[in-house]
Amino acid sequence: MAMDAKEIELRGKAIGKAIQENEPSASVIKLLNDLKTGVHATEDILRSTRIGVTINRLRTHKDPAVQKLATELVSKWRDEVKKQPKKGTPAKVASATNGSASPAPASSAAASPAPSQSKQKHTVDPTKRNHKTDKVNYEVTGDDARDMSVRLMYDGLAHMSTELPDTILPIAKQIEAAAYANAGSVNDAYKGKMRSLFQNLKAKSNPALRKRVLSGDVTPRKFVVMTHDEMKSEERRAEDEKLEKENMNQAMVAQVEKSISKEFQCGKCKQKMVSYSQAQTRSADEPMTTFCECMNCGNRWKFS
Repeated sequence: MAMDAKEIELRGKAIGKAIQENEPSASVIKLLNDLKTGVHATEDILRSTRIGVTINRLRTHKDPAVQKLATELVSKWRDEVKKQPKKGTPAKVASATNGSASPAPASSAAASPAPSQSKQKHTVDPTKRNHKTDKVNYEVTGDDARDMSVRLMYDGLAHMSTELPDTILPIAKQIEAAAYANAGSVNDAYKGKMRSLFQNLKAKSNPALRKRVLSGDVTPRKFVVMTHDEMKSEERRAEDEKLEKENMNQAMVAQVEKSISKEFQCGKCKQKMVSYSQAQTRSADEPMTTFCECMNCGNRWKFS
């Protein structure tokens, strides 16, 4: 049966105590075997319990058997985490085999411009393009709020584009229609979705998204339900995965341990099992400040 986070933390503390009190290796191995069968490793579990840090320390244990088992555990957990699906990874969109996969275009001319027309490019400066420069009639739904959304989508798609208005406007209308169908009315969810889509279309850090929508690689129906992670560029997603990997490795690396001394006594539980560190918190001619933490009850204090 899989252990929950609390059970894993208790095993980790028991291992730490066994090491501090120099218990037989058999006790440590028993606890490690419990973890081997009881932990279904996820990044969240490893982060919240820090069990990876505890086990990683045992790779330098004096007993080779403990070393070997600890190494196996760390490798096993890393492999399990790697096999888990990444958060926010967009699903592959299957190619439509019939007209039901995407909304029907307003006209065949708008959906499939003639070859000579598709090669033409707009002459307005791409950085300045919008519904005004293109003289586009965006009042097509009979509802002022929805028409404003069509205008918003057109401005987002036309920004930095050289495509003709006859190519951009039908896509803007289809996006608005898909968002309206999902929301059911011009409500807060609809308005928030349109603002979010516009901001993502105009994002300087992700010009590829706008191109994917204009090219049809991302259909209007897909676009209005995409998450923020799904809209990320390949470059941004690669950076995020790299950072996630670095964070995962960091979570599995033991931190520098504080010195432990029996010279200090905890004022709370009276035990003499205290970790401490020192730092210069005042001027150089003043004594260093000693920071203490009781390894038995967790009580913390400092003195100079």
